[in-house]
Amino acid sequence: MEDPIVPFDLMRMFFGTDPALFYLEIVFRTFVIYAYALLLIRWVGGRGIAQMSVVEFLLVIALGSAVGDAMFYPEVPILHAMLVITIVVLINKFLDVLIFHYKPIEKIIDGVTSEVVSDGVINMETLRKSKLGKSELFEGLREQGIANLGAVRKAYLESSGRLSTFRARPPRPGLPIEPAWGVCPPEKFGPGTVVTGTGAACCKCGTVIQDSGRTLTACPRCGNKTWTHAVLAEQNGS
Repeated sequence: MEDPIVPFDLMRMFFGTDPALFYLEIVFRTFVIYAYALLLIRWVGGRGIAQMSVVEFLLVIALGSAVGDAMFYPEVPILHAMLVITIVVLINKFLDVLIFHYKPIEKIIDGVTSEVVSDGVINMETLRKSKLGKSELFEGLREQGIANLGAVRKAYLESSGRLSTFRARPPRPGLPIEPAWGVCPPEKFGPGTVVTGTGAACCKCGTVIQDSGRTLTACPRCGNKTWTHAVLAEQNGS
């Protein structure tokens, strides 16, 4: 019967129960596994974290587990860990070959690029399919210096999850997204309001009604009944 664990035993918590010489073995294991993993990753060809594909991200997770266990678990032989690392890398290479030669497999594994904003209007279907929240979309646009949807000609949600935007020139009135709605919500109004100034923008999809004197009803594109004032981006910020 194993001895019961003594809570808050500082010697056990910090030094464990292994022989002192095992620390030297950990150093040796770490150097061997790290060097071997580094060689294989260099062979695979890695990119920055923000540029990693789904396959590369999975590779990092799998390697992290295989590499870490072999570095300090005495019951994990180094050759076992090296075999696992090699197999993981070979699978990654095999998937790269499939992705390069077969377009359908590329779409399944890496995903596809989809249009999320077109001429200042949000594609709600893309948001639904990609499970992208409107607040996340607005955050991505603000990071690129965009203050309202009217400044966006096209925005694409790339397969990597990044947002690519192309600005409208000249910009047009659109749904304001700066300041962030959580900081300063835009003034909202409903059906029955008369359109004035630069127009009214649907708070859901960004559709703009510019017919001065028109009485608002539901949004003709998405059916939403909440509107706000459309804002025109500054020319020097486009």
